[in-house]
Amino acid sequence: MNIKNQIILAMDIMDISQAIEVTKKVAPYIDTIKIGYPLALSAGLGCFSKFKENFDFKIIADFKVADIPSTNEMICEATLDAGADAVIVHGFVGSDSVSACQKVAEEKGKEIFVLTEMSHPGAETFLQSVADDIARMGVDLGIKNYVAPSTRLDRLSEIRNIVGKDSFIISPGVGTQGGDPAQTLQYADAIIVGRSIYMAKDPENAAANIIKSIK
Repeated sequence: MNIKNQIILAMDIMDISQAIEVTKKVAPYIDTIKIGYPLALSAGLGCFSKFKENFDFKIIADFKVADIPSTNEMICEATLDAGADAVIVHGFVGSDSVSACQKVAEEKGKEIFVLTEMSHPGAETFLQSVADDIARMGVDLGIKNYVAPSTRLDRLSEIRNIVGKDSFIISPGVGTQGGDPAQTLQYADAIIVGRSIYMAKDPENAAANIIKSIK
């Protein structure tokens, strides 16, 4: 996925008007926004088109799709038809479920990101032990986009080694969860930042300071 800037804004404000207003303040620093369940469930899938009306951004739907293949297919159909450019998909459900999402995205000229390992502490309990296998599965399926954590640089580095330099990795956990922007970008192509920006008193200054820290 061709992301021009290295910051992806994770927008989880549940009021669509407020979300758009905050995004306007940081628009000079981003060209991609990640919208997850908090906003999509409160405002509906129409939130994608509302962002498209206001910004020339790419939208990643962070739905962490994780179901049987036929259900995954329907979720991706609805999400991509609503205006998302890409969908984040859990890899632990297996190659058939991931392939169902991949097929839908390819038919629509859009993309998926395979989530290998999450950034919160609880991910170490179950998900971390299979993360390398998930990444290898993605490589076998020909997938080029991945999600891997900034909060554990050793794991992020390992995922990079598995998926290769030509794959595109986006990395959550920077800021509030403790991930360091500059260190993360040694292995990832873009960082995902949410609360550190949209909950700041001055979101524009918060985004600008992150940009400064990685240059």
